[in-house]
Amino acid sequence: MEERISEFRQYLKREEKSTATLEKYQRDVRRFLSFLAERPIRKEETVAFKKHLVEHYAPASVNSMLAALNCFLRYCGLRDCCVKPLKIQRQIFCCEEKELTKGEYQRLVKAAQGTKLSYLLQTICGTGIRVSELQHITVEAVTVGKAVVNCKNKTRVIFIPTPLRKLLRYIKKTGRENGPVFVGRNGKPLDRSYIWRLMKGLCEKAKVARDKVYPHNLRHLFARTFYSMEKDIVRLADLLGHSSVNTTRIYTIETGNQHLFQLEQVQKMLLFT
Repeated sequence: MEERISEFRQYLKREEKSTATLEKYQRDVRRFLSFLAERPIRKEETVAFKKHLVEHYAPASVNSMLAALNCFLRYCGLRDCCVKPLKIQRQIFCCEEKELTKGEYQRLVKAAQGTKLSYLLQTICGTGIRVSELQHITVEAVTVGKAVVNCKNKTRVIFIPTPLRKLLRYIKKTGRENGPVFVGRNGKPLDRSYIWRLMKGLCEKAKVARDKVYPHNLRHLFARTFYSMEKDIVRLADLLGHSSVNTTRIYTIETGNQHLFQLEQVQKMLLFT
């Protein structure tokens, strides 16, 4: 089966899936095969796997893993074994306990002050760039103030705002003359898991809950901050590289407290005007 997974990876490459997608789909397929425990792939087994996921993961995570599994099953010619995703009602507010605040972000930056991680945090949160796109933040891009990003068959320009031009000082300190700014000792761009570990290492010093500290939450903070200022979801979708504003809406969902405040304002309007 490892050979089939390897062939599946090559298929995904031909479909021009991102490296992150390749890794995730492989991981999810292996999770299914581990659950299968050498039993033959049948519809009964994929349905049982779906039930297993529902018992252990959040609905969005379940659907994400089922998407990977269904892709693999179609590749193997087993369309009849595919399972339907969960129906999820769109949330109208987010869980406040998981949203990174401006103050918490500032504490993280301060805790990492003077290190590569400090500049990395500011770059993600200051541009809304994906972790997988950080390799496009090059010495050349910082010098001219903009990076050309190719991701998910789309090309867009990410401007590097003036406050982030402090990256030039960091670049000078590292001695890099070209190529990606954020690299490891081997000279290769930092990968997602390494950045994740670095960020988690800041939590105690910055006094920020670990559940809130991961790269994508910086992208969410960028999106919420931009939308609170501009209220332009179409422009925000362009900045984030989203094909649909429906995806962008997920990034602009307000907290339950904000939602409750708005409902209370409606009641005041109804009762006292």
